[in-house]
Amino acid sequence: MSFKSLGIAPSLLKVLELNCFFRPYSIQKEAMPVILDGKDILGIAKTGSGKTASYVLPILTNLQETPDPKNRYVDVLVLVPTRELAIQVNDVFQIFCNHLPKPIKTLAVFGGASINPQMIKMQGVSVLIATPGRLLELVESKAVHLSEVKTLVIDEADKLLHPSFKDEMDRIFALLPKKRQTLLYSATLSDDLSSIPDDILHEPEVIKIYPRFEEEEEDENIDQISQLAYFIDEEKKGPLLRYLIKTKKMKQVLIFTSSIKRADNVANKLRINGVYAQSFHGQKSQGARTEMLSKFKNGRIGVLVTTDLLGRGIDIEALPFVINYELPRSPKDYIHRIGRTGRAEEKGEAISLVSPEEEHHFRVIQKKMGKWVDRVDIGGVDLKGF
Repeated sequence: MSFKSLGIAPSLLKVLELNCFFRPYSIQKEAMPVILDGKDILGIAKTGSGKTASYVLPILTNLQETPDPKNRYVDVLVLVPTRELAIQVNDVFQIFCNHLPKPIKTLAVFGGASINPQMIKMQGVSVLIATPGRLLELVESKAVHLSEVKTLVIDEADKLLHPSFKDEMDRIFALLPKKRQTLLYSATLSDDLSSIPDDILHEPEVIKIYPRFEEEEEDENIDQISQLAYFIDEEKKGPLLRYLIKTKKMKQVLIFTSSIKRADNVANKLRINGVYAQSFHGQKSQGARTEMLSKFKNGRIGVLVTTDLLGRGIDIEALPFVINYELPRSPKDYIHRIGRTGRAEEKGEAISLVSPEEEHHFRVIQKKMGKWVDRVDIGGVDLKGF
């Protein structure tokens, strides 16, 4: 099944292709047509299953046919429990917004940051991604009004419907129009509608994606991948990385780091040492990210250093190498990362640089993955000059 068959706007299909998204995941196949029809959803799918794009794409498609909202009256409200998720969701919206015929302004607001800049940026916002506490502060300051919200998304509803959020959520629900579309997503909620307050959802479609479907998808990818691990002190990772790229004559390699700052530093060190590399992460503009992906795909950039922003979605046939400069937090993220190679029945090689502090975590990853990774002895490797 293709994204085109799901009814997504043609301009969004072009962005999907530019960003190397070719096949929808299970939650996307099931949810997108329902959202485009204006129906409510109770979506139950594990973290990392592609649920964010499953509502971002149809919401943006629907907004192309919607008149612009009055200033400070948002059309779409996405409620999330944490600052980190607010930023992540806004990043996904931004990937697609800049290429739409009708401009859509999105904004993420959250506590722990000055409220004044967020108040100023509220002008002209159509899609607001917010944590409950900061949203209520903005409402009280009359920086935003919720009376004309057409679509409400409750992401990680298992957390937001917890008693610890009840007072804030009740106040927000009281401000929203009764007639609206509500999309409720959770990784852990039961599909028993009796567990959901009566006034949140109206005759929803229940979409439950069982973990085994996605796990089978992952297993197919990693069977094609040769995995190696180099155990080395943290300060020697940079020289070893450059040694591997040069001695293995890597022409196309995707390198994963744990943070934006580290991605920038690793790419910079590679360039200083004669390896042309670029960093790719959420702080780059959409135009820069699109251009880099295109150049990486066609071989004009040989080394791309990234965060888990590219752990899913990028689909490049015959990508020969993936390197974990730092290990991800979860075994699932490890599988997503290495799954960027070994696609379309091609062989691939995934290399992990493991510091002493990461050894225990790497054992956990291997145990969860059900595969033990070959360990490479680097005792005789001379890293001088790298």
